Amino acid sequence: MRRLLVAALALAAGLVAGVLTPGQAQAQNRFWLVNDTGRVIERAFVSSSRVSDWGPDILGAGVLPPGNRVWVTPNFGDCVLDIRVTYQGGGEESRMAVNACGLSQIVFGRGGAGAGATLGGGAGATISPGRGNPSFVFTNGSGATIREVYVSLATENNWGPDRLGANTLAPGQRLQVALPAVGVCQVDMRVVYMNGAAQERRRIETCSINEFVWR
Repeated sequence: MRRLLVAALALAAGLVAGVLTPGQAQAQNRFWLVNDTGRVIERAFVSSSRVSDWGPDILGAGVLPPGNRVWVTPNFGDCVLDIRVTYQGGGEESRMAVNACGLSQIVFGRGGAGAGATLGGGAGATISPGRGNPSFVFTNGSGATIREVYVSLATENNWGPDRLGANTLAPGQRLQVALPAVGVCQVDMRVVYMNGAAQERRRIETCSINEFVWR
């Protein structure tokens, strides 16, 4: 009985904190880390806000120059994250308790007003280079509910799986679309609405955008 009560309290605390289960959040807590500071970011750390250990530098041997961005995929399912960056020549900056499931980018610099995360002992996150990375946020701006979404690189011969699975995308809702960073920046998109009608967009350039609004 005591164990069940503790589990119920833990679940309630998670819901109050706005943390989804790993299966729910893992596909949603990815984001662009944008350097709009005018300085080179030398190191970056991403962790869950629930822990105190920042973990390793996600940039590894690389750096993030001014005006560049990287696609960050946390290796954990929490939505609420902490992020810390350090600059070449000294200085650091943090974004704390950011709900990454509710945004598409976290900006350091003139446009920055977000927050971050840490998971102790883990790799923190994997990154893909901003240049040449076609990943983006797909937003339903059509005014109708979408039943299926297909996105593939323009060089591929098939659509691949429906990215919504058993879900639907209501007007105004967003979907994170992760694509391989292989130097291809043009993608093809196909949507199917609830009434079965389908529309396609071909050879859309997405490496230079954070979000594509489907209308």
